Amino acid sequence: MEDVRQLIHVPILHAPADMGSLAEDLAAAYIERFGRRHWDEYLVLIENFWPTVRTNLEQLGLDYQRVDLYQDGLPVCGREREIVEKAAAAGSENHQLLLELTARGATLLGTEDPRLLLEEYRNVQAALKSNPGAAGVVEPSRQDAQHGETLAKRDAYVGRRVSQTLQPGRTGLLFLGLMHNVESFLPADIVRRRLMPRIVGPKDKTP
Repeated sequence: MEDVRQLIHVPILHAPADMGSLAEDLAAAYIERFGRRHWDEYLVLIENFWPTVRTNLEQLGLDYQRVDLYQDGLPVCGREREIVEKAAAAGSENHQLLLELTARGATLLGTEDPRLLLEEYRNVQAALKSNPGAAGVVEPSRQDAQHGETLAKRDAYVGRRVSQTLQPGRTGLLFLGLMHNVESFLPADIVRRRLMPRIVGPKDKTP
């Protein structure tokens, strides 16, 4: 298996701590559109999500000296570690996990085109300004033409980035939001799989 390139896609839920300066506006928009109860339930999902991801990763028994980390929203910029540390300090469990894995030997790699991330940021800003309720979703929808076009460009870039950096004998962990579709942009020689943590919500808990 020394010549095999493997990519494990971990579909993630974005928490407020991951949203940077847009966090408050996005939360308010979500509540306006779906109601406070749905927002609170989403926060419970996130609270249960990352411990499950950690457990599932442990079960894989990966040699982290041979693991590369790719992260949704992490630009190729030379300051990747600093960005992750800042997000982790702000409370992002996603980025805290990245730091834990690098401490075990994994390699952190810039993943996204900074220009496309800026384009996405401006799209969300414009949507919030013009119609706050319509932007009240944590994950952008491909049904929205502008979001969908930018998302497709981002996915194409991430696919190229993984193809160019993931070497034979190594495993990539790709932490990417639910609306992304990178698989169609990956070369055929990369063995792909998905880690699908079971998300426990309030309705799943027994009294």
